[in-house]
Amino acid sequence: MIPRYARPEMVALWSPETKFRIWFEIEAHATDKLAELGVVPKEAAAKLWEKGGPATFDIERIDAIEREVKHDVIAFLTHLAEIIGPEARFVHQGMTSSDVLDTTLSVQLARASDILLADLDLLLAAIRRRAFEHKLTPTIGRSHGIHAEPVTFGLKLAQAYAEFDRCRARLVAARAEIATCAISGAVGTFANIDPAVEAHVAKKMGLSIEPVSTQVIPRDRHAMYFAVLAVIASSVERLATEIRHLQRTEVYEAEEYFSAGQKGSSAMPHKRNPVLTENLTGLARMVRAYCLPAMENVALWHERDISHSSVERYIGPDATITLDFALARLTGVIDKLLIYPANMQKNLDKLSGLHNSQRVLLALTQAGISREESYRLVQRNAMETWEHGADFLASLKADPEVSSRIPARELEAMFDLGYHFKHVDTIFARVFGEA
Repeated sequence: MIPRYARPEMVALWSPETKFRIWFEIEAHATDKLAELGVVPKEAAAKLWEKGGPATFDIERIDAIEREVKHDVIAFLTHLAEIIGPEARFVHQGMTSSDVLDTTLSVQLARASDILLADLDLLLAAIRRRAFEHKLTPTIGRSHGIHAEPVTFGLKLAQAYAEFDRCRARLVAARAEIATCAISGAVGTFANIDPAVEAHVAKKMGLSIEPVSTQVIPRDRHAMYFAVLAVIASSVERLATEIRHLQRTEVYEAEEYFSAGQKGSSAMPHKRNPVLTENLTGLARMVRAYCLPAMENVALWHERDISHSSVERYIGPDATITLDFALARLTGVIDKLLIYPANMQKNLDKLSGLHNSQRVLLALTQAGISREESYRLVQRNAMETWEHGADFLASLKADPEVSSRIPARELEAMFDLGYHFKHVDTIFARVFGEA
């Protein structure tokens, strides 16, 4: 991941230093249990913690060894032996490389989830604050990009809140599913290591045990995890796209914050572009792109192969780092979003009350006219507004087929904006637990 779209905490989680520290902890906890079971000397387990615990692993040295032996875990164990001394021969007893690699990936993805969940909490808080701020700010709802019926800007944000709340619940479930430990040895039979070691390491590392592994943790877990990240990214893009549309010059109902000294175009000094939300759209595409290879990793040969390994070295860091950045950026956009109620009202009034057409349609049907005929009457008058700019209410009043069924005073009452918002409190209570 390039530094431009990365934040320090998530980057540190995927650093070689963090990875090797987790490798050490897995090996050391496993050795502790092996010592308790009498498989290795207790003194050796103690020495491992004594010398390895405070050690700083030499990344360059490990890389140099790997260039020779062509095996990353062996390279680490060789370097660890240089630090520990003769007692290092008792490390990795009965274990295979995947026990370390897969369990480490589980730890990293679980910790990444915790960062992402904190990101989501901040985003939800920002959306909630702005939703209540604009709970009753009228704006036109659009279907197919065309004026439909009125909503409030608060309702738009309430919808986004509910969506990201679902995203959070999915990530909690995905974290639980991915946070598994496998210390089962070659082909997963525990032939050379007691299952108690796996249970001990799992507890120490904050994981659950994998009920049945082959030589690897089954990759359906990882596929589901990255699928959830992809869905969250899609929700990020959905809200970003809404903001981009609202910032269009012809709409101009909301706008990304434009700071003092900011430039929108190298050629046109007047430009204020939605660059942050455009960027979020692009980042969402990348997170979704990591989902497919995760799903293709599910089908491995027999008890294991390593076709998944190179993929995960990319997508583990990149997907989580990118989504972490995107969620933080979206939170900033929402927190500072410039909202223009006057422009919303101006757009709402643009079509002379056409958004009340359904209410008139229903009133005509209740007055005894068939739905088909009622639709024809309302549409006939609506087209006068669309095509000639006529006042919709005035047209209805002047239409004898309409006015003979609905008196002018009742027609006027049907153009009350508040009618459309009578259940806003109900929706807010459903979403936020309070109105």
